[in-house]
Amino acid sequence: MNAQPFIAIRRELHKIPEPGFAEFKTQRFLLDYLATLPQERMEIKTWRTGILIKVKGANPTKRLGYRADMDGLPIPEETSYAFKSTHPGYMHACGHDMHMAIALGVLTYFVENQVKDDLIFIFQPAEEGPGGAQPMLASEEFNEWRPDAIFALHIAPEYPVGTIALKPGILFANTSELFIDLYGKGGHAAFPHTANDMVIAAAHLATQLQSIVSRNIDPLDSAVVTIGKIEGGTKQNIIAEKARLEGTIRTLSMESMQKVKSRIEALVHGTEAGFECQAAIDYGANYCQVYNDETLTHEFMNWVKDTGVAALIECKTAMTGEDFGYFLAEIPGFLFWLGVDTPYGLHHAKIEPNESAIEVAIHVLTQYLSWKAS
Repeated sequence: MNAQPFIAIRRELHKIPEPGFAEFKTQRFLLDYLATLPQERMEIKTWRTGILIKVKGANPTKRLGYRADMDGLPIPEETSYAFKSTHPGYMHACGHDMHMAIALGVLTYFVENQVKDDLIFIFQPAEEGPGGAQPMLASEEFNEWRPDAIFALHIAPEYPVGTIALKPGILFANTSELFIDLYGKGGHAAFPHTANDMVIAAAHLATQLQSIVSRNIDPLDSAVVTIGKIEGGTKQNIIAEKARLEGTIRTLSMESMQKVKSRIEALVHGTEAGFECQAAIDYGANYCQVYNDETLTHEFMNWVKDTGVAALIECKTAMTGEDFGYFLAEIPGFLFWLGVDTPYGLHHAKIEPNESAIEVAIHVLTQYLSWKAS
């Protein structure tokens, strides 16, 4: 299948990155493209800013689902592209523009080449936050066409084009955002005894939080607690009455996630007592692990080896997060990495995925779904 039209589509989508649940231009672009295809084999529904499409099978006995995420990230773009983002401060830095273009390529193939079973294409908003998978999964629109199995991919900068990587079982971690606000008493820098310094409290708390993984988590397990941002104060000679810490938690088990959160709460309560302040914790968006169904993943990996459609790597578990895990918690399936060979990582302002990976992905998915749906 000629991938050039879908490379062009990717470039158009790259220009219009939008926040989660605000993908209005993106949804309109996708719907306009779908309107150009023969309609007799398609049914289309919208859910918030997402889209669900059923491509009807010739004699269906099951439904196979394929999901692509839609939203961009609040990152000012620094690529060399001629087709940079036209939305200041926003960028497709996680490959969702490629994910959508690939999904349209696969969908177009099956509109033109009918298979036995129904195929459900899911364009899901808000993967980067606040999380679109969980509410979409619960929606009436999704459940009317609920798939019997579901699949997805994610671009991988570290792998060469022509390579896919996955493993049975846990692929991505459980994740949680972390926001901690500290409230004390401000004052003049010359009179520290009359104030209650939240910059100092935040600094001590940030250091204490780093002890959780090293001293409270089984060393044979894995967890991450990262504080990526601290805000506090207004001027160099004013003692700050407020401070805020922002970070992320990642674990390979829900038990460890609960343990980490319990320790965070204990340390925050200790900060309140030790610095005579008040605190508030917000865990923001929480994503469950991406757990690849053992049977389907082994079957897919064997199929890739037998057909030679791509080079296959059995990869390690990653501490990345993906709300596709909510789909996999209820519906058997898997997610795989797609090699795009770029020196810059996901969420980097300079990431430029190799677009030839679009053709690789469309070929792999059309051949696999043709085999699986027949």
